[in-house]
Amino acid sequence: MGEFAEPSNLPLSLGRILVVDEDERARDRITAYLRDHRWISVSAGAREVAHQLHSRQLSLIVLNARLQSRDALDVLREIRSRSDVPVILYDDLCQDSVSVIVGLELGADDFIAGTLNPAELVARARAVLRRQDLGRIAGAPLRGGYRFSGWEMRHADRALVAPDGSAIDLTKGEYGLLAALLEAPGRSLSRVHLMRATRAHDDIYDRSVDVQVLRLRKKLAAVPGGEALIKTERGFGYRLDAQVERLF
Repeated sequence: MGEFAEPSNLPLSLGRILVVDEDERARDRITAYLRDHRWISVSAGAREVAHQLHSRQLSLIVLNARLQSRDALDVLREIRSRSDVPVILYDDLCQDSVSVIVGLELGADDFIAGTLNPAELVARARAVLRRQDLGRIAGAPLRGGYRFSGWEMRHADRALVAPDGSAIDLTKGEYGLLAALLEAPGRSLSRVHLMRATRAHDDIYDRSVDVQVLRLRKKLAAVPGGEALIKTERGFGYRLDAQVERLF
């Protein structure tokens, strides 16, 4: 499994987060914690989601998977029909992977199973918003990059540099795909998630994510064993099996 250590004193990007939960105490606890971390946090019940989407500019939605008045998956479908705002589902009582897979396949960007830890929610929200930013501003030069297993990927020139120093050309789609994997090392990302993470690059849809992964593996195979860095999660998606260091 990969690990991603990030300095805890990094400044947060401000954004407006909608918390959808019909347990008022839980909702207030989550919104208060998000506000303490410099996010603008608002809350709503399941029936208010459409109004919130229409009236507010949202950066992220945090959605309880166990609502009383509506099926949370129906709420998720409604959100996806109206907006591409990222969604994190959470379920305190989840005990199987099926619910997680269904939620991700229906368009959630992340799923927190088990007791909700507010600090974990903040960390996952940061990661989701970083991936969204990579897609949104993919056409603009970025600073920094990543180092993993001797490789480096630089944002400024979209260069992938092998451990021996040789440069590997990446298409825009391959760059976007690898960036999404590098943002979540060791975590399984669904094909739907990867399609959404790379929506600003090339025409990536349906099974073409598999084609992009195949091409990326071939390029990583320039170093023996490099292709094995991207693991297949059968019937679900892919994960990056590497320790990742962020370059600033």
